[in-house]
Amino acid sequence: MLDRAGAWLARRDLSANAVSLAGLAVGLATVPLLAWQQYHAALLIILLNRLMDGLDGAIARHNGATRFGGYLDIMCDMGFYAAVPIGFALARPDNALWAALLLASFVCTASSFLGRAVLAAQRGEPDDGARGAKSFFHAAGIVEGTETIFAFILFCLFPTAFPWLAGIFAALCFGTAAIRVFESKRS
Repeated sequence: MLDRAGAWLARRDLSANAVSLAGLAVGLATVPLLAWQQYHAALLIILLNRLMDGLDGAIARHNGATRFGGYLDIMCDMGFYAAVPIGFALARPDNALWAALLLASFVCTASSFLGRAVLAAQRGEPDDGARGAKSFFHAAGIVEGTETIFAFILFCLFPTAFPWLAGIFAALCFGTAAIRVFESKRS
């Protein structure tokens, strides 16, 4: 269904990059919603952002994916991912430490992901294509996009459990980064 919507939008000359940027703008609306503890509204915005992230890829597959588009997509994803912990930190002061830990784990996960892609390009390693056609090498991990969105959904459904959930998720992110470092050393 997403592919059909992407094809329809591509035929109308909608740019995948424009959808990536619009998705980021939509996703950033989670910050004030979370800060005001409007968790269900924030959840709807999170889901809309992820729908737009899927649409930009579908449009790109029909219009022709570009390296810059892949770069812009991941940058918008990371900007959105960082916004969610900030919103929870603003919502309640006791969330701040856990949000900071979560942000640090996101930095490590993103760095390990992008660094692994650079290393793979330098080594001439082919992407196995297990995640579909991508504009650059995608390293697997314990935590990826689907798990992150699942965590965000849990954060919004159980906001008082944010410290525990964020701590658990941060540990999984740090584990993912460590696995990628060891995998990069072996490859």
